[in-house]
Amino acid sequence: MDQGFFLLFATVAVITALTVVLARNPVHSALALMACFLQISAVFVLLEAPLLAVVQIFVYVGAIMVLFLFVIMMIDVREAVLQRFLPGGNLPALVLLVLLGVEMLVLVLWSDRFAVTEPAAIRGGDQIRSLSTTLFADYLLPFEVVSVILLAALVGAIVLARKESG
Repeated sequence: MDQGFFLLFATVAVITALTVVLARNPVHSALALMACFLQISAVFVLLEAPLLAVVQIFVYVGAIMVLFLFVIMMIDVREAVLQRFLPGGNLPALVLLVLLGVEMLVLVLWSDRFAVTEPAAIRGGDQIRSLSTTLFADYLLPFEVVSVILLAALVGAIVLARKESG
């Protein structure tokens, strides 16, 4: 069952990663990157690493994606779309992508890492519990203040990026 979920999450992560690269709209690309980060977080949950999954969501989906959206809003995307890559320059990259994909598929099929085994015993569960209690009990106010500051920065970026009408 876990192997099926892993293959599902990994497939969706690869598809969304390709969408990041192939999407013409930068906002769609950023949303696909966020979906890819969420799939990676789900893989961490399958690996029984909940702390890494939560950190993945907080740091990458939360902070990094906000930064990417700031950049997308601050630059003139319509002008950047006009400056595309050189025609014909994508063929070597496509050939390399196909070769790496075939290599990855061969390595996965020949590997015995997908054999059904019992997961390792969870070590340090008390450490994770104490870290999360410290983060959300002792440092709850700074954590929430940072989220409000990021929200205010997002609203400020939207206001700055808006074009004046007229």
